[in-house]
Amino acid sequence: MAILEVRDLSISFTHYSKGLRQENNQVIHNLNVSMNKGEIVAVVGSSGSGKSLLAHAILGILPGNAMVGGSILYDGQVLTEQSLANLRGNEIVLVPQSVKFLDPLMKIGSQVQTSVRKQNAVTAQKKIFEKYKLHPLVEKLYPFQLSGGMARRVLVSMAVVSEAKVIIADEPTPGLDSEVMKEAESSFRELANNGSAVMVITHDIDFALKIADKIAVFYAGTVVELAPVRDFFGTGESLRHPYTKALWRALPQNEFIPIKGSQPPVNELPPGCPFAPRCKHATAECSKELPAEKMIRGGMVRCFYAT
Repeated sequence: MAILEVRDLSISFTHYSKGLRQENNQVIHNLNVSMNKGEIVAVVGSSGSGKSLLAHAILGILPGNAMVGGSILYDGQVLTEQSLANLRGNEIVLVPQSVKFLDPLMKIGSQVQTSVRKQNAVTAQKKIFEKYKLHPLVEKLYPFQLSGGMARRVLVSMAVVSEAKVIIADEPTPGLDSEVMKEAESSFRELANNGSAVMVITHDIDFALKIADKIAVFYAGTVVELAPVRDFFGTGESLRHPYTKALWRALPQNEFIPIKGSQPPVNELPPGCPFAPRCKHATAECSKELPAEKMIRGGMVRCFYAT
């Protein structure tokens, strides 16, 4: 059974346009994804596809003007505001993108120590700092004194020492050198091997393929394909969705073929499949409705014509 399951998630934001007219923009729609114990799921997609919003929805930290539909289950139980308050930071933790998630008034060493649940806090903090090449003096610093790379290592450190059951890492690699990145890869895999479920949200497909068991491909606010890592090879012949295949072929180490067009803004989504205007295989049917999910060759895909 999945330890974390997102079912038919939708997220809309209320805002006011000219003339103080209230409008709702739906940015996530019909989104489904799940994570099992001992598994790493990488979420990939272009900027604006909704990857970080998924993380914030799971943690219950969306802004006040957000309207959320669907359900999120943890260990078989629907997450509520009250249950999230108990789980957040304990059994479900976030490695955020920004240093702003750190307490600006608390020294770094103390912040990392507060994340330790099963070991001696001071010992665990010193060991993880050594592992990620953070000088001992860093524990005496405040967040504003950290460089971008140092802040990223601190945020990853906090997740690792927490030994939480679900770890969601939102773009954990920018600012890390190759050696520290390898340590992060090793740490996430070690956490999964010890029974944690890890979600890594990233633009870096190469990193995703090194670390993950499955890849969830986002496009315009929904998952269009969920595929095992082993399907990403060659010219993408084992992949299912046209967007996933095009994304794979666009990588520099592959054919370096750009995808024509651009992802539509959330307030200008076309009817039907959001990728249809850019898809050379699209038919009239594709513009009528969003394809339902279907299982093909051990993976999920939203496409009428995937085989």
